[in-house]
Amino acid sequence: MAESSAFRSPEAQPVSTPETALVEPAPQDGSIQTAPSTPEDPGEPVRGTIAEWTITILLLLFLTTTLVQAFVIPTGSMEDTLLIGDHLLVDKLAYAPTGPVSKYLLPYTPVKRGDIIVFRYPVDIRQTFVKRCMGVPGDHIRIVNKQVYLNGVKLDEPYKVHKSDFIDSYRDNFPSEPNVLVDKGAIDMLTKNVVNGEVVVPPNSFFAMGDNRDNSLDSRYWGFVPRENIIGKPLIIYWSYDAPTDELNSSSVSITHVLDLAQNFFSKTRWRRTFMLLHGYKVQ
Repeated sequence: MAESSAFRSPEAQPVSTPETALVEPAPQDGSIQTAPSTPEDPGEPVRGTIAEWTITILLLLFLTTTLVQAFVIPTGSMEDTLLIGDHLLVDKLAYAPTGPVSKYLLPYTPVKRGDIIVFRYPVDIRQTFVKRCMGVPGDHIRIVNKQVYLNGVKLDEPYKVHKSDFIDSYRDNFPSEPNVLVDKGAIDMLTKNVVNGEVVVPPNSFFAMGDNRDNSLDSRYWGFVPRENIIGKPLIIYWSYDAPTDELNSSSVSITHVLDLAQNFFSKTRWRRTFMLLHGYKVQ
């Protein structure tokens, strides 16, 4: 079965946290001590260093939890658009619901076909996936010998890759009878949402696929992405480092990874991908 495209890492949490801030603790009684005044020191008020750091930390926390969030890609399901070891900043406001005032101030957009989306995995919302949105509500989708047809039109997909010539009866000719174990969401999709040999995307749902079509655990295997699961879309690759999946999938930073960084930071950093902007591809 296709490998998972979940990407979880220590960076799945906000980049800056109070625990990592270097803040000098205040006196236990809550007072702020100052040096005694001398003729050379007229006793001018000392600026509150603690207050400055507190405000800075709060701003960073707000930005990294409300506006953007950092993630790392641990698997190859989105190759060659996203590579293993790409570190991303994700725009969390892109698809936020509009309010009576915010809709005039912030560039909210609907989820569109061809967008790269970051979402909570429907099978286990503790995991975060990145895929390309291939179908929006009302769309009809089918795959014939690896070729995707959207609303009856054969798609031109310059972003996708096929790393195998083998034609799988389910993966590459979809929808059809599963030849592997699929999740309940996929069973429901195949049972309730297939019309004339095409999957019809229901309201408030999206059909997502990896660009590495032969090796992606996507909507073919677990069903639709609910609208409420979508977190945002990637903005930029701020760093790309050639590291193996097992190191990037770990919930903590391993000694092996730290040593690898110390020895190979410059040689294994993909400098050409640093600060690379990410864009969707208009699929019609």
